[in-house]
Amino acid sequence: MPASITVSNLSWSTPDGRALFSNLELSFTAERTGLVGRNGVGKSTLLKLIAGELPRQTGVISVGGTLGVLRQSVQVAADETIADLFQANEALAVLRRAEAGEADVDELASADWTLEMRIAAALDRAGLDAQPETQLAALSGGQRTRAGLAALIFTEPDFLILDEPTNNLDRDGRLAVIDLLGDWRGGAIVVSHDRELLDTVDAIVELTSLGATRYGGNWSQYRERKVVELAAAQHDLADAERRVADVARSTQATVERQARRDSAGKKKAAKGDAPRIMMGGLKDKSEATGGENARLAERRRTQALEDAAAARKRIEILQPLSVKLPSTGLPASRVVLRVDRVTAGYQSERPVIRDLCLDIVGPERIAITGPNGSGKTTLLALVTGGLQPTAGTVRVMTPFAMLDQRVSILDASTSIRDNFRRINPEADENACRAALARFMFRADAALQIVSTLSGGQLLRAGLACVLGGSSPPSLLILDEPTNHLDIDSIAAVETGLRAYDGALLVVSHDEIFLEGIEVTRRFELVPSVS
Repeated sequence: MPASITVSNLSWSTPDGRALFSNLELSFTAERTGLVGRNGVGKSTLLKLIAGELPRQTGVISVGGTLGVLRQSVQVAADETIADLFQANEALAVLRRAEAGEADVDELASADWTLEMRIAAALDRAGLDAQPETQLAALSGGQRTRAGLAALIFTEPDFLILDEPTNNLDRDGRLAVIDLLGDWRGGAIVVSHDRELLDTVDAIVELTSLGATRYGGNWSQYRERKVVELAAAQHDLADAERRVADVARSTQATVERQARRDSAGKKKAAKGDAPRIMMGGLKDKSEATGGENARLAERRRTQALEDAAAARKRIEILQPLSVKLPSTGLPASRVVLRVDRVTAGYQSERPVIRDLCLDIVGPERIAITGPNGSGKTTLLALVTGGLQPTAGTVRVMTPFAMLDQRVSILDASTSIRDNFRRINPEADENACRAALARFMFRADAALQIVSTLSGGQLLRAGLACVLGGSSPPSLLILDEPTNHLDIDSIAAVETGLRAYDGALLVVSHDEIFLEGIEVTRRFELVPSVS
């Protein structure tokens, strides 16, 4: 039986009653499929339902073949090892006893002599240099993800179920996952905001509150289709608005013609040269014709207005964010940041950074890159004052703002509007609402409490509050801003940052994002050698 997954008439609601799916119909074959959609639309929930980790409420999910599931994060016990992930502890123990001459006849007969070689091959395929005995707690989050991926492909499932597999990975880790999926010849369902990864798939399924739509081809081809859909929606809107105007002109012309006829009839009646019964009939006919014309015009107008509203809604969904920001006024020659021969770390005897020098001059856009553990987050802590160097100096010479992954600059208990007024006390209500509207927080959307926002909304709100005021800071610092965002949100953030004319200091492993915000220089950190 060929590998397949079929979702029929699936409905599911959150515990608070919010419907995620209603009568969802989907099918997956032995191809690589990217599952995309805005944060909160239910992508991860759908994967859990397919994997059997959540009970179905209504509908049917049929799975033909075996599933291998990679979690967003690999949870580990204190003594758990890579061998535990592979479920190979007992088999490896038999091999150890055999090597020591302590295995009995039955163990020697059942020993899997190729096991260590196959585990090593899976680890190498996932880009992880480690041994089965390595404790998972000793690995970074990215390394644990690679270990989980290696254990997953080791079982050779018919379908890979991957939920944000490149989150928290450094550049090498991302490339390992991209290469692995590119070479995978079984089925795969991938939830990801990583556009490089999605360019390796065979199809894109877009999940929205209205259902699911399948597009053949990879991410780049999907985006081309969306551009065509936007153009079609804009054409439909123009056509509907033209019809509204045509109906208005036609109605006005009909009214004017009818008025002229009525005027002529009244003059004829005044002369008294036509029978009264005839004039009454003409009057009734005129009124009936006028009423019918009015009803026809109203039907045409209503239909045109409905078509225009539907087209506008499609455009709002498809139209990318467009942002204009006040200038920071940062001169090209102004030194913004100077890091001079800095050594630092959270343990003085084991510095993460040694003898580091870095200057940012004018509106440079600098990407801080390097493998996990090389000190990227430590450097940001030094710049923002969260950590003091043990040697050297750090000087920030201009106002700055820091947006971390939690956007902790915002007060989670208050609204977006109140946060904006707190961060920009000089702004009046009109300026506040105008600035938030530029970042798509219009009307009541600006009154949302920050703690209720999705990841994408949260970062967009942070950018609005920090950059939307009359005097944006000259230096903006971002720490992995695209982690946990949907792709539409990443595109909105890219647009906002391209409109910013100050200096940028960004930590990110997302190459397409770095290209999208037009970085001018890369500064690579390497792990410190103790």
